[in-house]
Amino acid sequence: MNFLKSTISPLAAVLAAGVLATGPSSAQSNWPAPGKNITLVLPFAAGSGTDTTTRIISKDLAKALGANIVIENKPGANGSIAASFVARSEPDGYTIFVTTNTSHSANPYLLKNMTYDPIKDFTPIARTGDLPFMLVIDPKLPVNSVADLIALAKKEPGKYSYASGSSSAIVSGATFATLANIDLLHVPYKSSPPALTDVIAGRVSMMFVDVLTGLPHVKGGALKALAVTTKQRSALLPDLPSMDEAGVKGFDITSWQGYLGPANLPKDIVTKLNAEIRKVVETPSVRNELAERGMEAFSGTPESFDKFLKEQLVVWEKLIRDAKIEKQ
Repeated sequence: MNFLKSTISPLAAVLAAGVLATGPSSAQSNWPAPGKNITLVLPFAAGSGTDTTTRIISKDLAKALGANIVIENKPGANGSIAASFVARSEPDGYTIFVTTNTSHSANPYLLKNMTYDPIKDFTPIARTGDLPFMLVIDPKLPVNSVADLIALAKKEPGKYSYASGSSSAIVSGATFATLANIDLLHVPYKSSPPALTDVIAGRVSMMFVDVLTGLPHVKGGALKALAVTTKQRSALLPDLPSMDEAGVKGFDITSWQGYLGPANLPKDIVTKLNAEIRKVVETPSVRNELAERGMEAFSGTPESFDKFLKEQLVVWEKLIRDAKIEKQ
């Protein structure tokens, strides 16, 4: 199914008029109401990169909104459980989805039975940044570079494996295997922390993991980092080569993060949330704290995020097609 054609075309007239597809402004001047919790639903487990960055941002966001923010982790099914939950929630501003390309860029091309529409079922609020991924390996493997790893895998086809706890990790692993022409076994997990645990234990050979989750283990010696997945070196890890630079030409994968509400979220709530999220993300202390954990923080308007979401569907469709990943 061409997901862009089936979901985006009906919005063309609205977009042409420069109006974001949100619900009517309902003068929600009392939002958030005193005593009401705002629940941020996450598609990954506690301890994941998205979980950690969301908790950092939510501290200041709660103060700015004068509300109590509750974080609810709903991992599983490549983020579909959490996405479907938010899609079915009331568009009242009290249930917000903090997600990534896993649920909103990759899943339409990875899953046969989608339980939500990433465009029609959601209201874009704000993008909050990018979280680069890196290739980490069991340090007991006798390799010190991506080239060494490829040579080892070619010497013993099918012996080595890669773990995944997100669509980014799935697509990165398959892209690596395809571009390097090596045979790797895919071992999927519900989220990144348990996947990483098995790589550290030597039960799985390698993993593409977000910098925030993987870097502490690299610094502690439990894992060895070989490269980052972005086309260029990351400013956050300037000494680590990119996969492209390391010899896997054409490798370029970035994970994004953002906030969305259910479809028809009133425009005034979107405007208020966007303004406060942007203020928090643009606060130097918050941005520095996120950078220390491997996230490049920035934001923009709901309209720019809406456009970005649709562009990313095209990007990830090509990534998944080129990696020869079949829908499950």
